[in-house]
Amino acid sequence: MTSRPRVAVIDHGAGNLVSIDQALTTVGADGIVVADRGSLTSCDAMILPGVGAAGPAMARLKARGLADPIRAWAAAERPLLGICLGLQLLFDVSDEDGAETLGIVPGRTVRMEHAPTLPHTGWNQVEQKRSHPIFDGIVDGADLYFVHSYVGRPAASAQDVVLATTEHGAPFVSALARGSLLGVQFHPERSGRDGLRLLANFVDLVRAA
Repeated sequence: MTSRPRVAVIDHGAGNLVSIDQALTTVGADGIVVADRGSLTSCDAMILPGVGAAGPAMARLKARGLADPIRAWAAAERPLLGICLGLQLLFDVSDEDGAETLGIVPGRTVRMEHAPTLPHTGWNQVEQKRSHPIFDGIVDGADLYFVHSYVGRPAASAQDVVLATTEHGAPFVSALARGSLLGVQFHPERSGRDGLRLLANFVDLVRAA
């Protein structure tokens, strides 16, 4: 691998692709927007971004032949970061529209409970539940930027994936990690210095892998 990893940014028709690409450039990686499986062959890591709803996103991934390659990428324990909807797509199913999602992490996406406002929009604290290199240099309780109404809920058998939680009426999972698989409910590309640090940490993990 070169000193600038090539990071596949999956295009499922709804995501901050330009912002993510610019952020990756800033932290020393080359973002490669991927809309078909053939473009994955030269990439070292994957980011599954997202805004919008699970059903349309999964329909586009399937139509572009990307759903199974993403599952295979995760099964091969290659570095993968899900962002916002991208984190939610890692679970089995979404209550948002009943869509079957990627099934990489046991659990489901549910509407936020007891939320004082929806969507949950703006800066909120991310409480780290265990140490992980993805949070190196980011203080526990740092404010990061959220825009969402649904959250991923790991199954009882997958509680060990929980890396951080945030509270908006009730606690929810705001970061998860299992091996080389990572997911964050917030948008690092919109979270200022700490968001860039998290993406830089991801790039460092890719280099180490």
